[in-house]
Amino acid sequence: RPWDPMVDYQMMSRFVRGFSSLMRADKPTVVKIHGYCIAGGTDIALHADLMVTAADAKIGYPPTRVWGIPAAGLWAHRLGDQRAKRLLFTGDSITGAQAADWGLAIEAPSPADLDGRTEALVARIAAMPVNQLIMAKLAANTALYQQGVVTSAMVSTVFDGIARHTPEGHAFVDDAREHGFREAVRHRDEPFGDYRRKASDV
Repeated sequence: RPWDPMVDYQMMSRFVRGFSSLMRADKPTVVKIHGYCIAGGTDIALHADLMVTAADAKIGYPPTRVWGIPAAGLWAHRLGDQRAKRLLFTGDSITGAQAADWGLAIEAPSPADLDGRTEALVARIAAMPVNQLIMAKLAANTALYQQGVVTSAMVSTVFDGIARHTPEGHAFVDDAREHGFREAVRHRDEPFGDYRRKASDV
């Protein structure tokens, strides 16, 4: 069937609205990352107020190489334009430790300490009066709203649909149909030298 970009936008916007409920929630939201937080997983994680990640986690958006643009549109808001472009222009991923160094994560403990450190942080937050937390979150989020996070999400969601319907996007789907999704991803990523690399190899 002919592709309708606005039908695509309506569908993807429903996902983004769901993810953004983490940002819009009255109370603080904290994500804990271990293993891989890739592609759509980052759309969820970047909407949270705080991110705690294992030092060896792998975080990124490889589909920018072909067949995707981060629909949430939050990378530049969270990392600044140059670091966001560094990741989105290459599809490269970073470790949890690098995410903490870059300010994307609040901390990056060892995998063995991840649960304890996250629970300790959440307990400290929970010790605050709820009304104070709501006011602090609204005040802090004002800066993100003034930066235009809603507009970024709208544009990025439209571009995500377009990215899946470029000649390269259709070729990726054809490759996946013929050889399987894993092989298509291998064909996409092998030229970058990072197919199936562990986060610690990044």
